Amino acid sequence: MSDRTPPKAARSRIPDSPKVPDKFRDPETGDLRTEALLRSYLELERKLAQMVEVPRADSPPETAGTFRRAVGVPDTPEGYPVEPPHPMIQPDPEVNAQLHAAGFTPEQAQLVYDLAAERMLPAIQELAGEFEAERQLERLVAQFGGPEKWREVAGALGAWGRKNLPGEVFEALSTTYEGVLAMHRMMANGEPGLGAGGDAAPELSEDDLKRLMADPKYWRQRDPATVAKVQAGFQRLFSGQPGG
Repeated sequence: MSDRTPPKAARSRIPDSPKVPDKFRDPETGDLRTEALLRSYLELERKLAQMVEVPRADSPPETAGTFRRAVGVPDTPEGYPVEPPHPMIQPDPEVNAQLHAAGFTPEQAQLVYDLAAERMLPAIQELAGEFEAERQLERLVAQFGGPEKWREVAGALGAWGRKNLPGEVFEALSTTYEGVLAMHRMMANGEPGLGAGGDAAPELSEDDLKRLMADPKYWRQRDPATVAKVQAGFQRLFSGQPGG
């Protein structure tokens, strides 16, 4: 046994050399390509130099600043290029200041506004609708002389409207103060009148009449020409007689 050969026990403790990838060997001779190894090492060194240290709680301020700039946090809250997702959702300086203090990137800040539009707007619109409905109801109660009188009128209007008006027209009129008053006038005057006068409108179909009755010119402004068309149209459709 040669003096250079370590004992068997010693040889067993020598770790195997790591396998050199084929890209670092000459494909013909199998020799190690030192220039390829050197290029790979330099590239790795360059990448490591570009890596940013993630700040910890005890990191100095300059480390946190370097990290924020590297991930794209603007220097000031005014640097967020927020695109309003809805006219009611506009960039807010105080919100942006809090996002900036928390280290939000522009993409994350935009996501906050997008989520606000997606999640909050439906709730706000629902609350606004409920508030408007309550306001309309208060006006109707006052108009008809109190809660008890209004309940009587509302019951009569509901029965009359469902019997005499197309469903979509009744629903449209029932949702506003002006629409309810218009429907009350129609009920009091016996409209849609089957014996009322007015110009003939033989060209109007039932769908045409529905559209006319949903027009504010009919139920809000009480335009005489529009009212006459509706009356004559219903007379023709439901009495079987030509209008005029």
